[in-house]
Formats: sequence, C-alpha cells, structure tokens
Amino acid sequence: MNMTSTPCLISVIIPCYNYGRFLPDAVNSVLGQKKDGLAVEIIVVDDGSTDDTAAVAQGLGSSIQYIYQKNQGPSAARNSGIRAARGDYLVFLDADDLLTAGTLISHLDNFAA
Repeated sequence: MNMTSTPCLISVIIPCYNYGRFLPDAVNSVLGQKKDGLAVEIIVVDDGSTDDTAAVAQGLGSSIQYIYQKNQGPSAARNSGIRAARGDYLVFLDADDLLTAGTLISHLDNFAA
C-alpha cells in the first residue's frame, strides 16, 4: 500500500537556537517534500535566540508557523512544537540539518508496509 493514497498531515518541528543562518535551507528541504504530494506543516520553535532567527523565520512565508519561547533547551522546544502540531505524524528536524528528497514519502511507505 502506498501512503500517498491516504491523505495525512505531517508536522515537521524545527527547534532553533541561534541558527537563523541555517533555517532557510532546513525549511526549503521540508518544502521540497511537498512535490511528492504530501501535506506538510512546518513549525519553527525559536528557543530564545539572540541572532536573527525571528526575522528569518517570519520572512519564510505565512505557511510557516513560528513560535517563540524563552530559552529552555531543545527538548522543551520540541515539546512546544508537539503541542502546536496538528499532524498525523511528527518529524523533528534540527535547524542545521536537511531532509533529503523523498525522505517523508519513504517513511510513510515504510509505516504502511
């Protein structure tokens, strides 16, 4: 069974602390997953950054959900993202990492198998 036949929402949670310079590439790697026909919501959780993370995140478009919290560490940032997520599946992506092409569809196909 191919999961693309069953509509689902994937929430990708990106905790970010002073990694504004990497954030556009991380977000774009998630947006690239949409070409596989996936519904993806992106949640950036700014964990009290002192760099330009807020401006960068807010400049990425209205489809990106931005949450600011005082610095509490990556686990707390992930938990904030979980609380905001609406997806059927959760994916965590560090702000300085990328999803390679086809990653999410591959995961969904594996879940279906």
